Amino acid sequence: MNMAEIDAEKNTVVPSNGLVTLTHVMYGLHAFSAITGLTSAALVVTAFLSGWPSIIAVIINYVKRNEVHGTYLDSHFGWQIRTFWYAVLWFAIGALLIITIIGWFVGLPLLIVVGLWVLYRIARGWLTLANGKPMPRPE
Repeated sequence: MNMAEIDAEKNTVVPSNGLVTLTHVMYGLHAFSAITGLTSAALVVTAFLSGWPSIIAVIINYVKRNEVHGTYLDSHFGWQIRTFWYAVLWFAIGALLIITIIGWFVGLPLLIVVGLWVLYRIARGWLTLANGKPMPRPE
């Protein structure tokens, strides 16, 4: 059931406060998982992808996506989902590189860069959400 209403002045669908709060919570879950990698021996990207909070957030993204369809929150859900799956892809590439001896020199830096990219995506998305704006859509 969609709990959104129409903003006649802007001609846009306004999401419910509950869905906005839920989106903040999901950014918080992603951030908690990623920051765990900064405070432990795990890399940011490893903690982000394997941490229960981040996995729970992605599941919620998929379960609640229909409820935010047509609102600016839809772009945030897509942003979070793409961040997770691109991180999975680049983590797999980095891990495969690390398996080879020469890959350590490429794979480990790649994982560090992906971790920084994840932190950037979480911060940018969360700040944009706090301003009530949508995330840019991929072309």
